[in-house]
Amino acid sequence: HDELTLEMVTDEERDYMYRVYAQDQQARINVGIRRRLAPLLGNSRRKMELMNGLLLSLPGTPVLYYGDEIGMGDNFYLGDRNGVRTPMQWSPDRNAGFSRANSQKLYSPVIIDPEYHYEAVNVEVQQDNPESLLWWTKRILSVRKRYKAFGRGTLEFLNPENNRVLAYVRAYEGERVLVVANLSRFPQHVELKLGAFKGQIPVEMFGRDPFPAVPDAPYPLALGPHGFYWFSLEPPAAGAAEPAAALPSVAWGGSLGDLLRDANRNALDAALPAILRRRPWFRGGKRTVQGAEIVESVPVRDQACLTFVRVEYTDGEPETYVMPLALAGGTQVDDVAAQFPQALLARVQAEDGTVSGALYDPLWERVFCEALLGFMVRKPPRGSGGQLTGWSAREIRHPRDPQPGTSARLTVVDQANTSVIFGTRFILRLLRILEPGIHPDLEMSQFLTQHTAFAHTPPLLGALEYRRPRGAPVTVALLHGFVAHESDAWRFTVDELGRYFERVLRGPAGAAAAPPGVAGSLVELAAGPIPAQAQELIGSYLPAARRMGQRTAELHLALVSRPSDPAFAPEPFTGLYQRSLVQSMRNLVRQRLQQLRRRVRTLPEDARPDAQRLLQLEGELIKKARVVHQGAFTGMRTRYHGMLHLGQILYTGKDFVILMSEGEAVRSAADRRVKRSPLRDVAGVLRSLHYAAAHAFSTRGSTSSVRREDLPVLEPWARFWRTWVSVAFLQGYLATAAGARFLPKTPEELRVALDGALLEKALFELGFELDARPDWARIPILGILEIVS
Repeated sequence: HDELTLEMVTDEERDYMYRVYAQDQQARINVGIRRRLAPLLGNSRRKMELMNGLLLSLPGTPVLYYGDEIGMGDNFYLGDRNGVRTPMQWSPDRNAGFSRANSQKLYSPVIIDPEYHYEAVNVEVQQDNPESLLWWTKRILSVRKRYKAFGRGTLEFLNPENNRVLAYVRAYEGERVLVVANLSRFPQHVELKLGAFKGQIPVEMFGRDPFPAVPDAPYPLALGPHGFYWFSLEPPAAGAAEPAAALPSVAWGGSLGDLLRDANRNALDAALPAILRRRPWFRGGKRTVQGAEIVESVPVRDQACLTFVRVEYTDGEPETYVMPLALAGGTQVDDVAAQFPQALLARVQAEDGTVSGALYDPLWERVFCEALLGFMVRKPPRGSGGQLTGWSAREIRHPRDPQPGTSARLTVVDQANTSVIFGTRFILRLLRILEPGIHPDLEMSQFLTQHTAFAHTPPLLGALEYRRPRGAPVTVALLHGFVAHESDAWRFTVDELGRYFERVLRGPAGAAAAPPGVAGSLVELAAGPIPAQAQELIGSYLPAARRMGQRTAELHLALVSRPSDPAFAPEPFTGLYQRSLVQSMRNLVRQRLQQLRRRVRTLPEDARPDAQRLLQLEGELIKKARVVHQGAFTGMRTRYHGMLHLGQILYTGKDFVILMSEGEAVRSAADRRVKRSPLRDVAGVLRSLHYAAAHAFSTRGSTSSVRREDLPVLEPWARFWRTWVSVAFLQGYLATAAGARFLPKTPEELRVALDGALLEKALFELGFELDARPDWARIPILGILEIVS
């Protein structure tokens, strides 16, 4: 505060505090000390965090004096208390952004002390640094708001023998909060008598990490210099888990706009983690959520807006999600539940506990989606901290003619983003995660639409971006033209594969006869003709696979067609970059094998022998990873699709269209803009063909064309199909891309590079399957074994 009042202490204690905190006589006023928190504590970040941790956990209403949240200094030479009434330091601009007036006209001058100068210590700088004191203060306030015990609870000191450690328990209703603080500048060990809480689990509040349960004996803890803990004391089984179908609850009785105001948002912020975990596009399901809060809201229509939700995790970087939010009340709740129950997000409860409404995702409503589309034509509304901006092509600037099926229907794409289909004209894709800088999907779609003749991708017709006063714009939504199609290439491939199995089973010897052996790599096989038997059995899918290879090559050629554009100009593989690839691949191999070693007992029985064989080949696998990236490489690094597989390719009935969407969801937007070998896309389709061929054998299910009892004898014929279909795809690709600078110059170099891309792709697949679908893990395991052999 502006004055540390020392009236209620003895003269001896006052003299001690003067010597420690106010050696300069000018810092003293009356019997107090006139200083802000940072200079009072020697500008020590550890001490400031400790003192705020104590302030926010003790009884009473905590008050943070302005400037303490960023570590502002003071100027006690101004006299009286004016030294701590200097202008708030908003930015490094004139007068710290506090006023545009002549500096000599200010009532109080800004701080220009070198240690606390407003150009270094200000809100704008700390807002851009998530590790700043400002963000730390925001986080600790957010944690405190979740526990009523801090504001209303009782206080019980524990009085440990080590008097350098302060420990107390706050309790309110069912909440028990343990606070432990080290007041020393050295590490300390303490033993706490927590017998009243025997068996309970101390859960650290910031990271949500559980500590060992409280035993009969004193509870030991170690604390770093000026460190502190906030623990929530919870029973081993923290109550019955909420049913999967149950919606989270939010206590509120007003409008959506009032709910989103800072003063009223605590109840909604507390429910956000539970809301997000139910959404298919939330990718933080495997991580521990530390907290979530709405950081921006843009009104779209009455009682509906576009919100940005920042999610903090206990490990890794935070993420900001786009979540449309609408409030329904009365009979409207029943209408929403009946028409699109998947849109419901949370129940809204009145003070008496009765359900008074519901929060839901309005993307299922045509009016909301039409409004987003309109924002690309006219100026969108402002948000609380920035501006939504849009642009569009001519196709949507003019009044649209009536079209059959104009109602927006919703489809979820890859459980990553949400696509809204407007009849047969447009597809609006809402990007669920906001990332700074130009989004790779926007950049590549814009490049292909405006600067190339590549027509086998949906045209980009518009976009929505969000801009703050400072910082790069972030992409919120993309608008593409609709492409009429029969299905995606995955469904088309699976159907064709079923017909192939039927032809095999109807053959003269049935599937009992083993297929002809195949020797050589895919690159070697692609240099020769496809055998007549393969052409007869596989049929029309071979030319279709060639056509997919051709379209993939045409995409890669289009992406290198403007070498004058730095974002798309090809770059050579340097020796340093290749060495980095070697180390990266070695690390990936070790991580995946370690993961497989932990999960091998959870795999299906038929997959365990192959998994054990792969674990025994760790040395060979690391050697292979080193070989594929060590030799001379004459190809080029370019922009590429990044997540090309059969599900990203549409089948029109005669041709194929490549969707430029999603990319690799686990990679950041900036990482996806990095140039790499386009053979990664080739490997993506080849691995997808492997998945299609092994699909029926992994699910162990019967289809309309394959009986379960036929699966064992059909498995070698599936490998036969995969080999020659992959060869056909590669033939189409290499014939179209022949002579391109991004391709290696020799067949051997091409084989090694393709092996490296296939190995990396299969290793990533193995990690995904072990976590999400152990029954499918045998597919990438077999793929890796094939590459190694």
